[in-house]
Amino acid sequence: MEKSKSANCLPEHFSDLAVPRRKFFFRGGLFTMGALTAAALAPSAALAKTVSRSSADDVAILNTALALEFQAIAAYQVGAESKLLQKPVLDLALQFQGHHTAHADALSITIEKIGGIAATTKTLAEYAFPVEQLKSQADVLRFAAGLEKGAASTYLKSLSSFHNKQLIKGAGSILGDETMHWAILLNALGEDPVPLAFIS
Repeated sequence: MEKSKSANCLPEHFSDLAVPRRKFFFRGGLFTMGALTAAALAPSAALAKTVSRSSADDVAILNTALALEFQAIAAYQVGAESKLLQKPVLDLALQFQGHHTAHADALSITIEKIGGIAATTKTLAEYAFPVEQLKSQADVLRFAAGLEKGAASTYLKSLSSFHNKQLIKGAGSILGDETMHWAILLNALGEDPVPLAFIS
């Protein structure tokens, strides 16, 4: 998969950081198919519950977000390989996958910049998406829309949690992109692309 052309732009949103390097290590909605939702949004729940009191906690939040981005990359790969997507929709899925790759790159750079160790991705098999539930293009689109809505909600909840408030700018930029993905996927499904006045 080629990297998005925007991959070198997103890290700039985190470039204002003035955090000294520390010696610590971190190891580490609309979609109705319950099993897929639970599997896909597990990192979201973990991120939303994290409240940072230190740079180490910021690394934990960013690493959980990074895991979420890796999961989205894998999910779009599943959709691309499903042979259920028609050409225009497949192109859109690959474009969004490229955006998530750019997010992952930005998060990895930021984690290392503040002294952490970036998480690594899993194999497609390790994500264990129950792909047998995806029977049509609409199923894939609803799966992706659920992921994007969950990601947007998670980034929103993380904004007030950072110890280093300069991280809010980068997370907010990614939040905006996830929200646009969600709206475009709803539109592709023939549904209201902006069904809510607020994201919760």
